[in-house]
Amino acid sequence: MSSSHPVDDAAISAQVPLHQRPRRLRRTEAIRKMVRETQLSVNDLIYPLFVMEGEDLKVEVASMPGCYRYSLDLLLKEVSEVYELGINAIALFPVVTEEKKDATGTESYNPEGLVQRTVRAIKQAVPEIMVITDVALDPFSSDGHDGIVDENGVILNDPTVEVLVKMAVSQAEAGSDMVAPSDMMDGRIGAIRRGLDAKGYTNVSILAYSAKYASAYYGPFRDALDSAPKFGDKKTYQMDPANALEAIKEIDLDIAEGADIVMVKPALPYLDIIYRVREHTQLPVAAYNVSGEYAMIKAAGQQGWIDEKKVMLETLTSIKRAGADLILTYFAKEVALILR
Repeated sequence: MSSSHPVDDAAISAQVPLHQRPRRLRRTEAIRKMVRETQLSVNDLIYPLFVMEGEDLKVEVASMPGCYRYSLDLLLKEVSEVYELGINAIALFPVVTEEKKDATGTESYNPEGLVQRTVRAIKQAVPEIMVITDVALDPFSSDGHDGIVDENGVILNDPTVEVLVKMAVSQAEAGSDMVAPSDMMDGRIGAIRRGLDAKGYTNVSILAYSAKYASAYYGPFRDALDSAPKFGDKKTYQMDPANALEAIKEIDLDIAEGADIVMVKPALPYLDIIYRVREHTQLPVAAYNVSGEYAMIKAAGQQGWIDEKKVMLETLTSIKRAGADLILTYFAKEVALILR
């Protein structure tokens, strides 16, 4: 006898057991943690810090809420605190006074310069923490560029590299564990490696800003250091944001010249580049979660438009998921407190 109700094929189909139900592994927080593919750790983080002249000074960067310029005495307290939180490395950036800037960045390799004094003090106070020092002329240049500028406004490559080698060697002499050339001059990794080795600093590593783009995301950082270019832009030496294959070329050149770690900067708009680089090399890959990325999350969080904490963690997880082994981020201290 036929049923008085029509057969609902969709209802029957929905009752058929499925061999795979991915939602089973999302059912509880415990299960989600067990099968989580990407784990963000405090060991992944490098904390950028700004140091300035003076004493007992802690000045907030207006465009980077929660980030400060520290005088050396207060910087040492901050370094000690973050090391206790489990952060193993800091990246140091100097706020250089105008009277110490010139066209060729001579202050950059002054043995008694701000960077050199800061490195020595950190290694004395917290010897276990890794100190990474920036190698670039823009904080020291009266022109605000990463290279020496000629009378026609052209950024000179090879004369700049000569100064970068002096800077890197001076930082190594002060006790820097790792130098990080961020200038994007051609051939500077090889020149710095040779310069360090010739002076006996074979154990000082090089973190190469290998794929550094001419990005609009750097504005707050330049506010922090007062290092914006006095004219033009940096498109003749930093990479075109439209290019991906060029990043691999730059990576290969830096590896051939002796880089120990390669980096992509910025991170969020270039997750595809991070992924390509990770697939291409067996060296550790770093990414810089830059000031503009940080500032946007902070601003939206302050307005109540997003859950700042959740967006911060999701952002950093995405960078690691893309392939970064290390992340330079101004969120490092906040993340360490959460993960603790």
